[in-house]
Amino acid sequence: MPKSRRMPSIYVAGILVCLFSLPTAAQRSEELNFASGLEQFQDLRRMLPTYLNNIGFQMLAERKARMEKLSTIEEVNQRRDYLRQRMLDDLGGFPERTPLNARVTGVVERPKYRIEKVIFESQPHFYVTANLYLPKTGHPPYPAILFPLGHERGGKTNPTWQQMLASFATKGYVALTWDPIGQGERLQIYDEDLRESKVGDSTTEHTIVGTQCLLTGDHVARYTIWDGMRALDYLLSRKEVDPARVGLTGNSGGGTHTAYLAALDDRIKVAAPSCYITSWNLMLRTIGPQDAEQVFPWWLQDGIDYPDYLYAFAPKPYLMLSAIRDFFPIAGARETFAEAAKVYAAIGAKEKVGMFEADDGHGYNQGRRLAAYDWFGRWLSGGEDKSPEPEIEMSTPEELRATPTGQVATSLGGESVFTLNLKRLERAKATRFRRPDDVARKAKELAHYEVSSAPLKQNPYGTLSGSGYHIERLIYESEPGIVIPSLLYVPDAGADKKPALLMIVGEGKADSAAEADEFVKAGVIVLSIDARGLGETRVTAEVNSREFDHYFGDYDDAMTALLVGKTMVGMRALDITRGVDLLSARPDVDPNRVYVYGKDGGAVPALYAAVFDHRIKKLALEGMLSSYESVVKNKVHRQVFESIVPRALKFYDLPDLVATLVPRDVWIVNGNDPMGHQLPASEVSKEYSRAADAFRQAGAERAIHIQDRRPGEDASMIYRELTDGH
Repeated sequence: MPKSRRMPSIYVAGILVCLFSLPTAAQRSEELNFASGLEQFQDLRRMLPTYLNNIGFQMLAERKARMEKLSTIEEVNQRRDYLRQRMLDDLGGFPERTPLNARVTGVVERPKYRIEKVIFESQPHFYVTANLYLPKTGHPPYPAILFPLGHERGGKTNPTWQQMLASFATKGYVALTWDPIGQGERLQIYDEDLRESKVGDSTTEHTIVGTQCLLTGDHVARYTIWDGMRALDYLLSRKEVDPARVGLTGNSGGGTHTAYLAALDDRIKVAAPSCYITSWNLMLRTIGPQDAEQVFPWWLQDGIDYPDYLYAFAPKPYLMLSAIRDFFPIAGARETFAEAAKVYAAIGAKEKVGMFEADDGHGYNQGRRLAAYDWFGRWLSGGEDKSPEPEIEMSTPEELRATPTGQVATSLGGESVFTLNLKRLERAKATRFRRPDDVARKAKELAHYEVSSAPLKQNPYGTLSGSGYHIERLIYESEPGIVIPSLLYVPDAGADKKPALLMIVGEGKADSAAEADEFVKAGVIVLSIDARGLGETRVTAEVNSREFDHYFGDYDDAMTALLVGKTMVGMRALDITRGVDLLSARPDVDPNRVYVYGKDGGAVPALYAAVFDHRIKKLALEGMLSSYESVVKNKVHRQVFESIVPRALKFYDLPDLVATLVPRDVWIVNGNDPMGHQLPASEVSKEYSRAADAFRQAGAERAIHIQDRRPGEDASMIYRELTDGH
């Protein structure tokens, strides 16, 4: 047997030190993160989603009360017009209708149909790869089916889509499908070495470009819907198609675009979305918002819900295809159908709305496919279609691809959503505000920041002792339904009024304890807060565990906030200014020396708070996203979604917000690029040159500080002017 070895006594002692110090560190964290241990705050991590959902439920209840009165075709048409206008406004309008330059790049022959491989341009040099299925029997012109796709990785080559498209062709329809952006031959963030998307899933691609579009004042669905409308242009350009008999159907993301296109394009005569239509009441209670092209900001605030898609199409035939075990809640689908069926009946079109559900999961499964064939047969081909689904010969992805390499990026190049949005950015920059007051006013409007005049409620929860100071654990109410766990560091020495610093750090107040310790020892009262959705109030991984976390942080809450007319930035800015209320009211604080320090995820809200609240006399921003423009100019970004304000880049950028702070002292330290990588101060200075000019013109050039902070460098040293009492 191997010889035993005696461990050195120093090694044993080291283990014992570690074993006995670990509980101390854990205990310290528990002492600082105290709120979640209190009985009345057991659900603290659900505070933000509960708050947002309750706002959404109230908006939905108000909408439902209004819809109870919907009973005439004139009222339904008004509802259609309202929905269309809201969609167009949110989309950023549609591009110009330019030549399609369509061409057939190959043909696949089958006994009863043929498949043409097509490329067209929905916008100049924005290439769309498509497959057109044409019957070989019967007599043209044929009825036609437009078939938008869901999020399946293979795009148009997916076997289920082949089965359905070929079945339609066998039954005497012309059927057209195309690759959505981020799928099939149209990967938008393509890596030539990996031969796939740099970011993996198509929903991630959609939300990366979707975030960029929101910043420039558009919506990624501007591109996806327009692709569908131009696909319809191409379909109707074919002599084989009867323009009076055009149907539309798709599953999941294809169901989304079935709802969109049917609501917006009068050329569609019959619609049947699969595994999409539900209700926001149930979505908020279950899976929450999906990827960027499936969610419109301000939708609930504007009083819009899923039944409105049906009203926009009424009284034309509309079939909802649902799955009982879908992640899109079946109870929501039933709610929507009940509401819409009542309206269809009121306008004399009861037989033109239907719902089919099968006891299965998400997908265009055979039961729903058969129901769709029957529905389209009834309304487009002169009678019911109860025939079985035909067997078809599957094609390989290589057989169906329209480009030589299987990717537009390597075969044709051309435009992408990224490059088209860059052009939109340049146009948007022409409308930017120049006057600081205009910038501040617009920022407040877009961030949906609302000042609270209510008396501040706060409660103490014990005191901790430090070296030369003590920590008061307290919780204050930012607004009804939102409480802010906080630590107040108070120096023991000195009776005079002291400067005060509010700290908001992305990882939470416990993570910033060392820095708070440095500041309080320099004689500053420090209020370290967990703004909503940060620190102790952060949604747990178990609740929000999708891949989106890696790229988009707390996407569910950030997108739900947009749905109800709020932003994470605006809400957290309120949490900060309410903290300023708390500090300013304390007898030991000099209200003329209240400062804010925002770090990482807390930096952008801190900047907005300083713009909105002039009581904040000095501002330090560390690890902040350098600019919104950098997000749009970088193909990939990570962890910026909680910091964006839709439409901001039409009016201002983060450097413009800093310029509004003249002549207050501002520190910008360790600015970050959109991937979270630290930028050297020289790079950040270039982005903030116009802000520096504003300070210079006001004779306050020494008030703006752009610098690096070295690892291990004390916060109180780099921010010493925050602690000098001036």
